[in-house]
Amino acid sequence: MDTPARRTLLVIDDDAQTRDLFRTTLETAGYRVLTADSGQAGLRLLQHQAVDLILVDIFMPAMDGLELIRRLRALPSIRNIIAMSGGVGEWDYLDIAKRLGANQALRKPCPPHAILDAVRAELKADENA
Repeated sequence: MDTPARRTLLVIDDDAQTRDLFRTTLETAGYRVLTADSGQAGLRLLQHQAVDLILVDIFMPAMDGLELIRRLRALPSIRNIIAMSGGVGEWDYLDIAKRLGANQALRKPCPPHAILDAVRAELKADENA
């Protein structure tokens, strides 16, 4: 069983405060965390860096999270994706994200324990697969 410190996570969100919150929460729990401020930046990073799990915001400029999830699912090395979004009426988008390949969906803002629970559940499921 891998320890959190041996797991690398990527947070892709155009909002700096959200990236910082997720990064701090996950690093405090012992994970190695990379961040990207756009789908394009995240895809570029993945050309040179393997990750165990990706957290993807749905609403971002240029390339939204739904398109990003479609592109991530085309990469054979990507197994764990958690979609995240905030605001009223966006649960439909999170459902679409799951149909496109996100393993889980989080509604923002979400408390640190919810972030950690979702990440741990995905990584555990991946270990048991």
